[in-house]
Amino acid sequence: MNFLSSCLRVALVAFGFIASSAANAQDLLARQAPVDRKMRAIDSVALQDLLSVQDLENPAFALYPDWSNDYVHRYVGVTLPSEYKIDLRGFCMPTVNRAVTSNYGYRRSFRRMHKGIDVKVYIGDTIRAAWDGKVRIVDYEAKGYGHYVVIRHPNGLETVYGHMSRKLVKENTIVRAGQPIGLGGNTGRSTGPHLHFETRLLGEAINPALLFDFEAQDVTADFYVFRPYGRSEIIGAHQVSTEQLAAAQAAEEREAKAREARKATQQADRSQARVHKVRAGETLSTIARRRGTTVANLCRLNRISTKTTLRIGQLLRYS
Repeated sequence: MNFLSSCLRVALVAFGFIASSAANAQDLLARQAPVDRKMRAIDSVALQDLLSVQDLENPAFALYPDWSNDYVHRYVGVTLPSEYKIDLRGFCMPTVNRAVTSNYGYRRSFRRMHKGIDVKVYIGDTIRAAWDGKVRIVDYEAKGYGHYVVIRHPNGLETVYGHMSRKLVKENTIVRAGQPIGLGGNTGRSTGPHLHFETRLLGEAINPALLFDFEAQDVTADFYVFRPYGRSEIIGAHQVSTEQLAAAQAAEEREAKAREARKATQQADRSQARVHKVRAGETLSTIARRRGTTVANLCRLNRISTKTTLRIGQLLRYS
């Protein structure tokens, strides 16, 4: 009996150990399940962040022919899309100031178009990036923008911030919406402290009042559909005054007519110009030798610099 009792006790202890181990394993799996879900969520966020950074390294790459630190809005030989939907979400107002001192449109006193909006700021006010993007130009223009910054955004827009007293970012760096990029000022061709703010697509100016309502400190809609030779529209409108939107649309229609006139002139010019289509491995030097011209002439005709990266298929004027 003692032997049988001892065997029974050993069996019970072994069974208890096995049962305890199984329960512990189940508890471990139960505890690990939410951890796995959290890790998957973290991985998903990390992937989204990685994709976001990649978008910012080459913002709107499919839309723009190149990346240059030289010119603000000169894109030679680029055809505007017949329609382009611009995502206005994720924005930040470039300044908290609400007073617009000069609207977009033709200035009779200067006999030229004012292709931006002037917003009253004080010297030293913080100027912020309107959306996530990559800084394309940080420069100074004595007879124009003064201290200015140009940022290209993944939504296809390029924003220009002019007449600042100081620049706080460097070229080819990524910035986030709301990040300080400069300080308000009165530099360049300016008659008083203000921010000159432009919104452009492939170099074509878009009236910022169609996108931003400075008085309400909001965008006018979630999306803006740009049509260069027709009536553009806003989708998912925010609260914006009918009068303001009508005035902005009227100015945009006048600019569309001006674009058509410029397009006709450019087509006439191109019909008389000779162009070279860039092939793989070609440089400005090899193209200049082949076409019997100089690198300086190529740069002048195409408004590029010797540092501009050529793309296969790009058209360059050589005479």
